[in-house]
Amino acid sequence: MKIVLIAPEKLPLPGNGSVEICILGIAHELARRHQVTIISRAVKGLPALEQIRHITIQRISASSVSGYTGAAIRLIRTLDADIIQVDNRPHSMTTIKQAFPQIPVVLYLHSLTFAQPGPRKLTMLKKADCIAVNSQSLKRRLYRRFPAVKEKMNVVPLGTDLDRFRPVASSEERLRLRQRFAITERFTVLYAGRVIPGKGVDVLIRAVALLQPQVSVQLVISGKGPPRYVRSLRKLTQKHNVHATFLGQVNHEQIDQLYRCVDCLVCPSQNHEAFGLVNVEAMASGIPVIASDNGGIREIIQSGRNGYLISKYKQPQQFTSFLYHLATKPDLVQSMGKNGRETASVQFSWARTALYLEAVYTRLIRP
Repeated sequence: MKIVLIAPEKLPLPGNGSVEICILGIAHELARRHQVTIISRAVKGLPALEQIRHITIQRISASSVSGYTGAAIRLIRTLDADIIQVDNRPHSMTTIKQAFPQIPVVLYLHSLTFAQPGPRKLTMLKKADCIAVNSQSLKRRLYRRFPAVKEKMNVVPLGTDLDRFRPVASSEERLRLRQRFAITERFTVLYAGRVIPGKGVDVLIRAVALLQPQVSVQLVISGKGPPRYVRSLRKLTQKHNVHATFLGQVNHEQIDQLYRCVDCLVCPSQNHEAFGLVNVEAMASGIPVIASDNGGIREIIQSGRNGYLISKYKQPQQFTSFLYHLATKPDLVQSMGKNGRETASVQFSWARTALYLEAVYTRLIRP
C-alpha cells in the first residue's frame, strides 16, 4: 500500500508532542511492509524532503492551518496514494476528503479536543471513511456526542518503542543516569507530561508532602508549561518543603533514560485522559505506575498487578498511601515493574498498533 500520514505539527519532534510521537512510531512499523510518506509542517534547518528509516518525510511551509491543508492536497496529488490518514484534525480531513473522494481517508482521533459537540463537527466527522480512536473510553465519549458516526469508529490502541523503552540493565547504568538527572534520594517519584492545570501536579506535590515524614523521597517533574503556573508549583513545593526537581522539557529522545532511573511514575490527571502514552512508556521501562482511575488509563493499568488506579484522585491521600506501599516494599516495585513490562510487550507495541491500522486500511481499500 501507498500510505500518506498527515501530521498536525512538525516532525521530527521539537519536544514531546504525543500525536507526533505516535505518528512516527506507527510509520516506522508500517514502512516495513508499505510505502509510507508523512506530510509535516516545515522545521527550521531541516530539508523539505527527508528519508528516515524507509519513511519519506515531506515538510511544508504554511502560515495557517488552511494554508497547510491546501499545500498538503497539492502534494498528495503527486503521490498516487492508496490511503490517507489525518491525525486529530477533522476540519483538515474534511477538506482533504473533498479533494480526493475516491481515496479512503482515515481520521485518527487522539482526544476529544478537536471533536467538540455541534452539527458542524458532526458533518465533518461523517466525511471520514473511518474514525480511528485510541481507546474504548474515547469511543464511548465520541459516541455520546455523535451517535451517527458509531459505525465508522474503530479502536486502535497506541503503543511504544519496546527496544528504547526498556528496564534498566544494571545498577551501574541506574547510578549513571541518576547522576545525570540530579537524583539523590533512595525513592524517586516521576511526573512526566505537560505541566498545566488539570494534570494534577499540585495534587501529587501534596501527596509527596504527606509521604515525606515517613519516607526519604524525591519528586522529579519533567515537562513544560505556562511559566506563571510552573512558578506556582515551585512555591507549593517550597511551602510544603518537598524535595522536588523541575527538569523542564526533556526531549522525547532522552525521556526513556529518565524512566530507567526512577522508582515509579505518577499520572494524577484530574480530567479525562483518552489514553495516556506516558503510562505505557513507564510500564515498558519496568516501573510501576500510579494513575488516576479515569478514561483510557483504566484500559492500561491493572490495579494491583502493574500499578495502582486511584479512585479519589482529586485528593492526595490515596496517592500517598500507594506511594508509601511501594517505597517500603522494594520487592513489590520490582515485581510490578516486571508485570508492567510484560503487559507493554504483549499489548502496547507500535507493531501491534500498525497491525490494527493495516486491517482498517485493507477493509477500506478492498470492501
